[in-house]
Order: sequence, then structure tokens, then C-alpha cells
Amino acid sequence: MELTQEQYDSIRHLLPKQRGNVEIDNLTFLRALQYMAENGCRWRALPKHFGKWYTLYQRFRRWIDKGVFDRIEKELQSQVIDVKGIKALSLDSTYIKVHPDGTGAPKKKDRNLSVRVGLVGRRKSTPSSLMKTCPSCVACLRVQPQTIPKDRN
Repeated sequence: MELTQEQYDSIRHLLPKQRGNVEIDNLTFLRALQYMAENGCRWRALPKHFGKWYTLYQRFRRWIDKGVFDRIEKELQSQVIDVKGIKALSLDSTYIKVHPDGTGAPKKKDRNLSVRVGLVGRRKSTPSSLMKTCPSCVACLRVQPQTIPKDRN
């Protein structure tokens, strides 16, 4: 889609006046910028009918420095707001990164049973037959080595 003469006339008053011997008019310049935006090409890759790429680039830099594009944007936004009757406009560009643990995936179970410790301080992998209570404290549990009887043969 190319910029029409009617669209250009609506923003002409916002553009700097061309002085001297200018080989590229503002409409051609804006069409070149539109071509770059639509096709994603570099300055040097612009078609020759737009003119010299360096001339276009220099004008672009000057217009950026003078704030021409900011003026055009504000004018076009105010026209849209007036036409549609928008009273308030807000944008939210916030996003939140979620830790991999917070994605709702089920948690992996601890497979190393000798490392886990129960509520009363004993290892869950130790058989209860090897557990004996300390005579001084009921909550304290100790692992006692089991004595194996020797063969009497």
C-alpha cells in the first residue's frame, strides 16, 4: 500500500519546507520510508526510483533530530481520537517471567531415601526393627547396630 496524495496533504503542514534545489520531494521520501518498513530492506537496497540512498538517509537523520516524526505521530493520534471519540487510552506492556517451578508441573519425588529424614529425626530408609529408643528421651531415636549371633557349629 502506497501513501496517497490525500494522506500526504493531511500531514504536509507538519513537514519542513523544502528549500533550494531538492531532487527528492517529501512525498517520494515518505514513500521510500514506507517501502523500507514494509520490506525490511537496508538504505543501500532501496530501489533507484526513490533516489540516492545517502540523500534519503541524511534527510531521515535531520527529521529525527528536528522531531518531525514525533509531530506527525501526535497529529495522527489526535485525529484518530477525535474521530472515534476516545476519552482515555492506556497500554500495558508488562509481562511476568515465571520460574520453571511455578508452571504447575508435578514435583519430582526424592528418590534417595537414605537422605530423607522423618518427622522424629529417623531416616525413613532404616528398618524400624533396628530402631531403639533412648531411655532418657522418648523423642530421641538412635540406630543401634544389630548383633548377629555366631554359628555354634
